[in-house]
Amino acid sequence: MTKPQIYKIYINEVEVILKPTSELSMDNVMTGNNAVIKYSGNKKQLLQYIAMADAQLFSDRLIIHFDDFKQLKSDFKSHFTEIEAGGGLVYNEDKEFLFIYRRGSWDLPKGKIEANESKKEAALREISEETGIKKMNIVKKLMVTRHTYRSNVGKRIIKKSHWYLIETKKQPLKPQTTEDIEKAQWMTN
Repeated sequence: MTKPQIYKIYINEVEVILKPTSELSMDNVMTGNNAVIKYSGNKKQLLQYIAMADAQLFSDRLIIHFDDFKQLKSDFKSHFTEIEAGGGLVYNEDKEFLFIYRRGSWDLPKGKIEANESKKEAALREISEETGIKKMNIVKKLMVTRHTYRSNVGKRIIKKSHWYLIETKKQPLKPQTTEDIEKAQWMTN
């Protein structure tokens, strides 16, 4: 059995799913608050769908399908600049998890992968820079996520984040205020 072709990305709070028409099912159409749109091959029209998701005009999920999945994915990505990042879900011996508070939201530490740096190296470096943690150990890779945002000059960006599960000993935290991080904090459920 072949792996289904799918491309998931978050634009604000809207989950956008690109998939081939052949893999569209009634479950996709009838589940939750989904908007399902067949792509016509018109890149300007695709940009309108992106703008509508950006404005959160779709409730939960936008599914865009097309016969030629490669073209759909390529046309979609042509409206963005992609950057890659590394980050982690960091825990300590007390089973507390590390979060940062930046620009009004709690988040996990992550950041851009530098030239000649591996994804793992970037994750460890960014966590250290953003929180002050020095010694960490990567346990395993968790997943890859994609979300969009606008740069300071209004350019559309896709951030592809590589996430790792990381263990460390509890240690003092120092938030990176130069990156607008107000707090770094250990939390439990």
